[in-house]
Amino acid sequence: MSVIVVLISFSLLIAIGFLIAFLMSVRSGQFDDKYTPSVRILLDDKKTDNNINNSNINKENS
Repeated sequence: MSVIVVLISFSLLIAIGFLIAFLMSVRSGQFDDKYTPSVRILLDDKKTDNNINNSNINKENS
């Protein structure tokens, strides 16, 4: 029984450590995305159903 208490307390200590590390990295700006907005204009837009329907109509008319 004492082994379970030791293992649970050790796992809680590790989990709290990871939580603290995660919160510190979020506060320091580790997850800020500064690259994607500058290249977003170079990426293609997602196709919508309207775009797909228009391309099908153009193929039928050709």
